[in-house]
Amino acid sequence: MKKILLAGKAILGAGLIILFLQSCKNETKQEDPKEVAEDANEAKFDSIDSKEDDSEFLVDQAEINLAEIEIGKLAQTKSTNPEVKKFGKMLVDEHTKSASEVSALAKAKNFTLPTSLTEEGQEEYKKLNKKTGLDFDKKFADMMIDGHEKAIKKLQDATKDAKDEDIKVWASNNIAGLTAHLEHAKLLKQNLDKK
Repeated sequence: MKKILLAGKAILGAGLIILFLQSCKNETKQEDPKEVAEDANEAKFDSIDSKEDDSEFLVDQAEINLAEIEIGKLAQTKSTNPEVKKFGKMLVDEHTKSASEVSALAKAKNFTLPTSLTEEGQEEYKKLNKKTGLDFDKKFADMMIDGHEKAIKKLQDATKDAKDEDIKVWASNNIAGLTAHLEHAKLLKQNLDKK
C-alpha cells in the first residue's frame, strides 16, 4: 500500500514539474506582423493556391508601403539636406496613397495585411537611424535604390503571375510611379556622391 501511495506521489510530482516547465516555455514573444498576416491568409485559402500567391503579393506590398512611410518620415526629421527631406515627404505621401489602395484591394479579396513594420523593416530603420549627416543621406539613397528595384521586380512579376485580374491591373498601374521613385533616388545618390 505504501509503495502504491509513494508511486502515486512520484507520478503526481513529475506531472506538476512537466506542467511547470511547459508554462515557463510559453513566453509571449511578439509575432512578426507579416508572418501573422501570411498565416491568416494561408489558413483562409489553404485549398486555393492562386489566392494564396496573390495574398502574399499584397502582404509584400503592404510591408513595402509601411517601411517606405516610416523611412520617409525619418528622412524628413533627420536629414539636413533639403532634397533628401523633399524625397522623404514624397515617399510618405505616395506610399500612404498606395497603402490605402492595397488595403482596399485586400479587403475586397478578403486578405489580411500586416499593420505595423516587420522585424526586418524595424532592423533597416534602426540601421538608418544610427547614421547622421551625409552618412545618413547616402545610406538613405542606397536603401531607396535597392528597395525600389526589388519592389518594381515584384510588381512586374505580379503583372504576369497574379491570378486575380484586379491585382494584375493594380501592379501594372504602379510600375511607373515606383520607377520614377527609383530614378529620383539614383539622381539623389549621384548628387550626394559629389559631396
